Amino acid sequence: MTRAIVVGGRIVVIASAVALAGCGTTGSKGAAAGLGSTATRGATSTNYIAALQGGVIARLTDLDIGTSDRQRALEAEYRALEAAPGGQPVTWDGRGVNGSVVAAAPYQVGSQNCRQYSHTVTVKGQPKTARGAACRNPDGSWTPLT
Repeated sequence: MTRAIVVGGRIVVIASAVALAGCGTTGSKGAAAGLGSTATRGATSTNYIAALQGGVIARLTDLDIGTSDRQRALEAEYRALEAAPGGQPVTWDGRGVNGSVVAAAPYQVGSQNCRQYSHTVTVKGQPKTARGAACRNPDGSWTPLT
């Protein structure tokens, strides 16, 4: 069962454990089925990165990294959600900071592909991890679940 409600002007999707237990399949090259479709062609990655609304790393409120490093981190989140096989890390490196994003296998919520994922950012040898989930929109962007 999936329900959408409006909270603070945002639509929030609520799914029961049964719906979340659904599974996705992988294509012949290991990419998640339904991901990386033609809907993403022709649009700029900037639009897709913006749709992540800061990604799960935004949950790390005490994370002190520069704008370009934060952009690298969000690009890695998008690549992990869009095309990485479940459990395969997508890594990125910045100035004195690096990270790894690992997305789980996709699952269906209604007609949307969704994925849980984690993002570990290491600054000055100190790792910090944030976890979350996002669902893919018809235009190819991903919207984080809150």
